[in-house]
Amino acid sequence: MSEPAVAIREQPAPPLARRRRTLWREYAESLLVTILLVLFGTSFVVQAYKIPSRSMEQTLLVGDHLLVNKFVYGGRGAWYEKFLPYREVRRGDIVVFRFPYDDHAHYVKRVIGLPGDRLKIVSQQVYINGEPLEEPYKVHNPDSYDPYEDNFPPAANLIPLRNVRPEWRQTIQQYVEQGELVIPPGKYFVLGDNRDSSLDSRYWGFVDRENIMGQPVLIYWSLEIPDEVPDGATWNERLAGWTHLLLTVPRHTRWQRMFRLVR
Repeated sequence: MSEPAVAIREQPAPPLARRRRTLWREYAESLLVTILLVLFGTSFVVQAYKIPSRSMEQTLLVGDHLLVNKFVYGGRGAWYEKFLPYREVRRGDIVVFRFPYDDHAHYVKRVIGLPGDRLKIVSQQVYINGEPLEEPYKVHNPDSYDPYEDNFPPAANLIPLRNVRPEWRQTIQQYVEQGELVIPPGKYFVLGDNRDSSLDSRYWGFVDRENIMGQPVLIYWSLEIPDEVPDGATWNERLAGWTHLLLTVPRHTRWQRMFRLVR
């Protein structure tokens, strides 16, 4: 015997106003989730950064736009961190960090000295714990010679006044033993790859572990910046300069550097 047919009662369609409210609520929820994901990503995972100076040439050029991995050094000792891909800062890493003084602007340099290392520079050669450090990335200007840049740490009476932070000038000798700089726990010594055009740890001291924000991983855009508009330029001159830059962006873009990994 066949089963009796079951009548399916169709629900009446919701009023148009209610469907619109539901649709707008779904859009609002999707937008909120997107905003939260973007905020989470830029706060904890990745952040954009632009190179403003020549201190890391030829590895990084003025006008390089980077994506910085903020997740790689995220560990602070919590129990759950053993399940996450955190790692310690390594020698040779390029890092973005907060400058120890003033407005704590973000800088980018290469880590050379780790906590506990004994560091010295003799005739431009870096020595770590008595061993010469191979640095295929660094460049020197043959026309530039500065004893402070080429030999470090300096004797107490040979610390230059120019470019050296007063705080560092007053404290550097307490970290010097037998002509070597001893890096204390939780601190890092960083240098620019463009060694003769970099204001780095030689001039202002150590980077705190807490100030290291992340590691650049990718150049997503690189723009060759033309000469800046002079300070005395009129508003019309500045507008003309920026308009010219915008119109010539394809010509000034360094296409060969786009999507290049940072090493």
